[in-house]
This record gives sequence, C-alpha cells and structure tokens, in this order.
Amino acid sequence: MKILQITNKVPYPETDGGAIACMNVLRGLVSAGHEVTLLSMVTIKHSINLSDIPPEIKGLAKIKLVNVPAPINAWDALQNLLFSKIPYNAARFIDKSFSNELREILKKNEFDIVQLEGLYVCPYIPVIRELSNAKIVYRSHNIEYEIWERTACVSKGFKKWYLKNLSKRIKRFEISLLNSYDLVVPITQRDGDILNQLGNKKPMHVSQTGIDLSYLIPDDSEIEPFSVFHIGALDWAPNQEGVVWFLNNCWTELLKHKPETKFYVAGRNAPDWFVSKISGKNVFYEGEVEDAYRFINSKAVMVVPLLSGSGMRIKIVEGMALGKPIVSTSIGSEGIQTTSGKNILIADEARDFSAGILQLLDDKKLFESLSANASLFIHENFNNLVLTEKLTEFYKKHLE
Repeated sequence: MKILQITNKVPYPETDGGAIACMNVLRGLVSAGHEVTLLSMVTIKHSINLSDIPPEIKGLAKIKLVNVPAPINAWDALQNLLFSKIPYNAARFIDKSFSNELREILKKNEFDIVQLEGLYVCPYIPVIRELSNAKIVYRSHNIEYEIWERTACVSKGFKKWYLKNLSKRIKRFEISLLNSYDLVVPITQRDGDILNQLGNKKPMHVSQTGIDLSYLIPDDSEIEPFSVFHIGALDWAPNQEGVVWFLNNCWTELLKHKPETKFYVAGRNAPDWFVSKISGKNVFYEGEVEDAYRFINSKAVMVVPLLSGSGMRIKIVEGMALGKPIVSTSIGSEGIQTTSGKNILIADEARDFSAGILQLLDDKKLFESLSANASLFIHENFNNLVLTEKLTEFYKKHLE
C-alpha cells in the first residue's frame, strides 16, 4: 500500500506520546512493506529542520515539512473566542501553505490510504476528497475535548471559565467532523466507545500505540533504593498539574514514613515557574534526560499522578515494559486495560497514592510481582509489529 501520513507536528525527536505514536506506526508500516510519505507541520513549539532528522529516520519515508507557526497568543485566543466558530486549538493549525503543499503531493501521487494523525489535521479532509480517491483514516489519539474539560475541573477563576467554554467548542468541532473520514482508528477502546456515542458510523479498528520491545530491556542492576520518579513532557499542562498535586498532597506524608526517599522529575521544556514550584526536600529536577530508558531503569517506583488528559499514556507502557512498578491515578492508566494489584497500583486519593508507594518500597515481594507482571503484560499486548499487522489487515479489507 501507498500511505500518506499527515501530522500537525514532526514526530521527531520522539520525546512525547504523540511523537512516539506517530513514529512507531510509521516504522511498523514500513517494516510491513508499505510505502509511506510523511507530511508534517513545523511549529514554533516543535521546531526542527529536515537536516536535524537522522538518516535512519529519513530513510523510512518520503518526508515533507511545512512551516506552520501555530503560535499561542492570548490576544488571538480572545479574538477567536469572540469571532470564530472554530476553536482556537484547531484554528492555529489551519494554514494555506500547508494546504497548498498537500495539494501538490496529492496531484503528483496516488495513495491507497491517507492517515490523519489526530483531530487538528482533519480540517484538510475536503482537500483530500477533492484530489484523491484514497481511503481517509482518522487516527484518534485521544478525545480532545475531554482533555480541556478535565483540566477545567481542576482550574479556578477565569481560567476555569475559559477552559470550560473551550472544551464545549472543541466538542462541537469534534462532532462536526464525525463521519467525514472513511475509517476511524482510535488508540484505545474507551476512546472508540466515546466516538461511537458521539455519533461515529464509520468502520472502526482500535489500534493501541505499539512499541519496539527489542529496545526496552529491563535492567535492575543499578536501581537506586527508595527512589520515586516521574517522566513526561513538562510543557504539557496535565503533567504539570499532576506533579504539583503529588508534591502538595503526597510527598510530605511519604517523607514522614520514609525520610530517605528521593523524588526525581524528568522531562523536556519545563517552564521556569514549574521548576520553581517543584523545589523541595529530596526533590530533584532532572530536565530532559539523555537516555530515558536508562533513567527509568535506574529508579525504583514510577508515579503517574494525572488528574486530566485523555487517550493513552505511552510512558506507562514504556515503564511497564521495563518492569517498573507503577502507582497511577485512574486517568493516568486509562485506555491501557491494566489490573490494579496485579501489574500496576491505581489510586485516586492522596492517602491511597502515598500508601501505594510506601507499600512498594517496603514489600519486596509485591515490588517484584508487579515488575514481572507489568513487563509480561506489555509483551503480550503492545508488540508494534503485531499491532501494525492487524491495522494493515483492517486497511486492506476496506480497500477491497
């Protein structure tokens, strides 16, 4: 098959869940023998030149990058709120130069599949319909309005009002795009169920983000005793909220019982206010670590204290693959179909969250059991090659 993959940010470097989800499916499709063209926006937030992408990545696909600044500006956001029906989050990615480049690619090439990565490239569906007979696939990375709806719930004042309004506008936008595609591929079953409830009538195949298990090798030879860690993109509001909540509500209690415990926070693009906010006793801000897998292997217990967000947290999948015992909120583990007490610990109240971490630090048998079961669960359910094979079978069926 010839596949055009369209993204609203370059999926390299693979430093966040969205980039990993796009790049891993690209690798899987190429490994399965399909020809992929990648068309990506280069934004201010995710700025990169084609020359910065290593040859082994450029060798996977024909890559075309288009500058789409997509700035975040308070004045523009206010104008959008007052005068536009399209929510600001989507309007930022509607760009004439990108539309023109897409037109040129479609005029010069025939594709079997056009795979749209996420909600904010769906406004280009009319252009694809005009110039191509390809099946259009909406690969839903999450339920977008739900992210902002949940963030509004943990916000205050004007921010709370604005985010509630924004979430309603995004929901209307998501609903308006339903069934404009030919096929829909949500990353989690839960997201698929929500899309169906909203009105999706198109054929659906749930395809979770797979990982290359050959790169994720558990190594407990250098685990730092009594170490707790969080890793994730620190310019993402749900991660920021979660870490601050953990420190405000759980950390003091943990130190009372285990004063030698240390908390490590790793991730890219942390704003200055966040770095200042998380300073405290036995708290260490690591920034963007050079080798994420080595960092994960070197620590004992992973925490994912998410209070908002949607979709699937790829860092949980990677952590489990590396045999990390994880304590997460229900939202954090959402969409991965984990089992609390068997391959993860789920806790939504601060007291339970702290207790789960202390239990793992004290109970070696539980620690080792969760570690082994977590790794086994990922090997059985998240092999990228297996998941991509099932996805391409779904595509071929509907092409026929």
